[in-house]
Amino acid sequence: MGTWSMGVWLGSGSCSESETYQVGSHGPNVSDSEILEVTTMDQIPRIAPLEPPFEPAVEEQLRSMMPPGVAPIALFRTFVRNRPMAEAMHPWGRHQLGRSLAVGLREREIVIDRTCARCGCEYEWGVHVAFFADRAALDATQVTSLTHGGPDDQCWVDERERLLIRMVDELHDSSDVGDSLWRELLGHYDEAQLLDLLLLCGWYHAISFTARASRVALEDGAPTFASMR
Repeated sequence: MGTWSMGVWLGSGSCSESETYQVGSHGPNVSDSEILEVTTMDQIPRIAPLEPPFEPAVEEQLRSMMPPGVAPIALFRTFVRNRPMAEAMHPWGRHQLGRSLAVGLREREIVIDRTCARCGCEYEWGVHVAFFADRAALDATQVTSLTHGGPDDQCWVDERERLLIRMVDELHDSSDVGDSLWRELLGHYDEAQLLDLLLLCGWYHAISFTARASRVALEDGAPTFASMR
């Protein structure tokens, strides 16, 4: 059976029925006792994703949300339970994942992966690791660090990237960025970039809250937190 590979969909696969994993155990603001219990394949969605065949309008909406030839993921099939909401979200999502974003693909994915990991959202984290980690040149050590480690891990040699991880952690822990870190960020990012980065982190909190609370099951064969050890 096929699996998710970093950046490539290889077909259907399988996940363990449940995983227990520790998130961010080496991060500066995460307790060693922060254990999250997650059910994967046997998880029952609270809001069931739509299944094909889709109504024509729904099919068109889902097609617009995915790369050509790629089947719609479960989260998007959940979103279209509320079509006006899904339609309203689409332009913003295109900005956040598109070339109009003021930061590059690698910086974007560092923020998204760290945000989803800190939120314990294995689903969205797994989708981004599968589709974008290779394209963002994030190696396995760096993905592991974003999932279980912290900005002081040796795999981070670029100060700009360390600052991004610290920014996500401060936003997650305090809903704010302290003056000291803000001054450091201003040494590397302009105001337009900082606005995009703040909203990117906030947006993926919203995505993580929705995916977790609605109990969206992992995509078949998707990477798991436990696999990045």
